[in-house]
Amino acid sequence: MRQTLSVSERRVCRTLGQHRSTQRKVPCGLPDEARLTEDITALAEEFGRYGYRMITGLLNNSGWHVNHKRVERIWRQEGLKVPQKQPKKGRLWLNDGSCVRLRPERPNHVWSYDFVQDRTHDGRIFRTLNIIDEFTKEALVIRVKRRLNSTDVVDALTDLFILRGPPEYIRSDNGAEFIAKKVRAWIGAVGAKTAFITPGSPWENGYCESFNARFRDELLNGEVFTTLREAQILIERWRRHYNTVRPHSALRYRPPAPKSIVPIDQRPTMH
Repeated sequence: MRQTLSVSERRVCRTLGQHRSTQRKVPCGLPDEARLTEDITALAEEFGRYGYRMITGLLNNSGWHVNHKRVERIWRQEGLKVPQKQPKKGRLWLNDGSCVRLRPERPNHVWSYDFVQDRTHDGRIFRTLNIIDEFTKEALVIRVKRRLNSTDVVDALTDLFILRGPPEYIRSDNGAEFIAKKVRAWIGAVGAKTAFITPGSPWENGYCESFNARFRDELLNGEVFTTLREAQILIERWRRHYNTVRPHSALRYRPPAPKSIVPIDQRPTMH
């Protein structure tokens, strides 16, 4: 049988340090709480490697006006898992400061490019040529073929030069495809300069290395590519998502080349 204490509500609340209104008002979230929770859950399911800060960026870029604290509260309330932080890596600095000797200062100032290798489901290798603008963080192109050589590098850069004009510098490692005389001569002929990193020093190409890591973590490690054509389609779709939708922490959680959006509270309602 339930028993009640003969103590006033006022005294109990004062003893517990609780406001009396907590005993009379049923807590309820904001009017858009349920809709926001659905959007957070849907994004967390679609982008399993994103934490709540990245999800906050996606929400704000799609028209929400919400801060990361509210998203974090809902994130934990729904039992969503925040990816564990990776241990920080130390950097190796050369005496001549080559790790930081060329920093991008504006769009089309420094491009960098590198190869990434993966396999289709049948075990056959394919490679991707990734070219990025180091200042804007935009993935300019990802070319996917079974084999890539210096000719493919020149072809990819030619297409970009026609669309954007040549950059001032092109940074790359010392792979055979990049130090080929054909590539170096052609880059010089169009008015750009090469910036090769020191052999065995991938940290000097940190922008492209960082992009490659996200490319592998967010796409390659989670997809089974049945054919080369399927890989080309899915990789191009991911590149577009990376440029236009995916928040980038270095850009204050905005994508490198965002699409035009209309805030949710300014969208016309359907009647």
